[in-house]
Amino acid sequence: LGLVGQEMYIRNRYQRRVHGIYNQQGKGMVKTYELRTKDEKALIEELAKLKGELAKARIGKVSAAATQVKASKIKVLRKDIARILTVINEKRRTVAHDKFKKKKLKPLDQRIKGTRASRRKLTIFERTRKTKKQQKKLNCNPRRKYAIQAQSSHHFHSHKMLIEFEHNSSIT
Repeated sequence: LGLVGQEMYIRNRYQRRVHGIYNQQGKGMVKTYELRTKDEKALIEELAKLKGELAKARIGKVSAAATQVKASKIKVLRKDIARILTVINEKRRTVAHDKFKKKKLKPLDQRIKGTRASRRKLTIFERTRKTKKQQKKLNCNPRRKYAIQAQSSHHFHSHKMLIEFEHNSSIT
């Protein structure tokens, strides 16, 4: 086999991809780092353009004989569209994140996910709440404080210790 145009016939799919036979038409893949530098309007315009190209490529796939090239171009276009949508979504999320940074209530996608167990855990307010009966019991029987004087065996000084006991009404 000789040279066809400037291309060599390459059997291996990997080599075809490396040598750019799949990306011949158009400029090929869109680079994500380039997309991040553009503003949202430019990204939306690019997205519309790529969607138009994808529609034409799908029509061409049905009618043309060179389905392999069309199929590969469709794949590249779909990936490019996905890249643009991802960058648009990232930009919108960062704007929303900055908007709700100081707010008390945040949208669900801006909240900290945590673990399943931590999401189901009681809040501090719920944990410390008491029933009417518990409140009455605590008010009637507050914590008792006892002062005990203890002497250390090593030192001749006596130390006063304050010990708090919780009174239990069942023990008398």
